[in-house]
Amino acid sequence: MTKTILVVDDDKEITHLISIYLKNEGFQIRQVHDGEEALTALKEDEISLIVLDIMMPGMDGMEVCRKVRETSVIPILMLSAKTQDMDKILGLMSGADDYLIKPFNPMELAARVKSLLRRSLQYNPELKAVSGHVLNIHGIEINKMSHQVFSNGHDIPLTSREFEILYLLAQHPGRVFGAEEIFQLVWKEKYYLSNNTVMVHISNLRDKLEKELGYKLIQTVWGVGYKIEK
Repeated sequence: MTKTILVVDDDKEITHLISIYLKNEGFQIRQVHDGEEALTALKEDEISLIVLDIMMPGMDGMEVCRKVRETSVIPILMLSAKTQDMDKILGLMSGADDYLIKPFNPMELAARVKSLLRRSLQYNPELKAVSGHVLNIHGIEINKMSHQVFSNGHDIPLTSREFEILYLLAQHPGRVFGAEEIFQLVWKEKYYLSNNTVMVHISNLRDKLEKELGYKLIQTVWGVGYKIEK
């Protein structure tokens, strides 16, 4: 089944350019040009991933992202002309899975889209093939096959990246993973200085887990990294 990508940007030239490259990669594209249209499109179509611009009139990309995250863990690649680290952190904290700065290489955008889709459960055949791969630790159940996390039978919704970080730490209780190692294992990309991506995802993951569990599952070892106790 051909995957449909929702491209959201008020600049029609950019949505057209992105659409050309992603269509060449075999995707179907739905283009919209503001936040309200984006939320409507998600209700109308079976969308596999969102390419979402931050700076739009009316409802901006961060607000769209937050609204999407209330009900969905669909992969979101955020676009922005802003280059400051804090802007990237805010974008990721709003729920985005990845962040690309304008102007960007369309080939890099296509590569990131495919990478995010590979990591999402619905389009990961290797993940679907896993059988009985369930971890139980400190009162939660982590199901690799379904990409779900349960506490007392209640599903804790996580993004694909948040799930992979949690699963990595839970597989090795007591072991400390540095931010660089987590990034390389989960994102499968080279880590670069001033990369706050892992920190932001860990923060979001902790908030979701602690809200449900009532205790801190992921521990920080200052100056070293993160771990889950045995």
